Amino acid sequence: MKKYFLITCLFFRTIQIFAQNQKLTEAQEKFNENVNANTKSLLNVFKSGTVNGHFRYYFMATDNQNNLTDYYANAVGGRLKFETAKFHGFQLAVGGYYTFNLGSSDFTKPDSTTKQLNRYESSLFNIEQPNNKNNLAILQEFYIKYQFKKSNVILGRQLINTPFINTQDGRMMPSGICGIWLNINEIKKMGFVGGWIKGISPRGTLKWFKPGASIGLYPSGVNIDGSISNYSNNITSAGIGMLGVKYAVHSKLNIHFWEMFAENIFNTEMIQFDWNHRLKDSTTFFAAVQAIHQAAINDGGNANATKSYFTKGQQSFSFGGKIGWQNKKMEVSINYNRITSNSRYLMPREWGKDPFFTFMPRERNEGFGNLDAVVTKLNYNIPKTNLKTSLSFGYFHLPDVKNYKLNKYGMPSYTQLNADVRYLFSGLCKGLETQLLIVGKFNQGNTYQNDRYVFNKVNMILYNLVINYYF
Repeated sequence: MKKYFLITCLFFRTIQIFAQNQKLTEAQEKFNENVNANTKSLLNVFKSGTVNGHFRYYFMATDNQNNLTDYYANAVGGRLKFETAKFHGFQLAVGGYYTFNLGSSDFTKPDSTTKQLNRYESSLFNIEQPNNKNNLAILQEFYIKYQFKKSNVILGRQLINTPFINTQDGRMMPSGICGIWLNINEIKKMGFVGGWIKGISPRGTLKWFKPGASIGLYPSGVNIDGSISNYSNNITSAGIGMLGVKYAVHSKLNIHFWEMFAENIFNTEMIQFDWNHRLKDSTTFFAAVQAIHQAAINDGGNANATKSYFTKGQQSFSFGGKIGWQNKKMEVSINYNRITSNSRYLMPREWGKDPFFTFMPRERNEGFGNLDAVVTKLNYNIPKTNLKTSLSFGYFHLPDVKNYKLNKYGMPSYTQLNADVRYLFSGLCKGLETQLLIVGKFNQGNTYQNDRYVFNKVNMILYNLVINYYF
């Protein structure tokens, strides 16, 4: 316990030191900008490089239904990244994440009623070894970047954010990818991003995996016949190819197109239209529509149907929309999403969070078909303060938990309420941010008096307290 006390003291003392030197750091950044433009040797390139990162404390607790097990976790850690100055357009960067346990539940102990393990808190550490809560670190970024005009290409380990593969940074360490990634912005009104991914480090793990091997690290649910999914460590794929295109039709309308090709497994296309209209009083009306199509490739990852990720010949389709308005203080929106009854919408949870307008933190709609979701969202920034609040409520109508063809994870229909409060410090403590997120999920379907359809799914409240210091 003494060790944890010393770590905590060191953590907050470090925050204090960085806050006291914030003004000096800003002056150094301006100086470095001038130096970076005139670096003429490799030595100066490294000496003129920049260091950034953050410290994070995370408390998470799950309050399940009375007869089911509750869990909690305390984690502290952060990120540290170094990036060189530019040298003939080239930059080198290295960055890593680390986590320490400050006292948590025993994640190896399953719930006595359902025999199921913890779902949320364990991913703050290492889901592959839930009993290991010490010496948790990973080199998440190690790349070389080349900048040309308004574009760049990055080779190596890096963090990207796309509709299907993203950092999903809701724990201590985000998801990362290894490969080549391009950002092309040379054509007026058009932008291109994309590349080839050879490795993935999913959130809550400390290793790098080939794309096929990364699928199934998280709970994998059941096959369409109700048998336990058996694709973990049984999927082969040479890699993932991605392409994203953004076209500004005019000042009020943008079109986004995404293509993801997971070799030997499945293909996904998405198109989205975003419209906004700004009035003279700084009020903006906005709307968007989205459509996603998926199709299996070959045998869906494995010639043995019981070990494949996609069923051979499987196709799925999803569409949705949103409408709302915002001003400097408030944003209100109504969001809808539909996954048709053709089949389940599938996207490895190890790769990222859902791209749907109805996405709410701490739950996903991946793995379901014949789904209807409606979510209202309200964001409000309290005037003359640094306090930001968010309230969202959603209703999610899912197929029956025993409809295995369209309900992969045995999730009943539910309602969800999220309350999020954030405070951004200024002045002496600039860079410090606190967040309180409370999530409630409540059953609206038939669970057949089987708590396996309830535990860590519905009739529960999840508490999240996060303290970040960015520098």
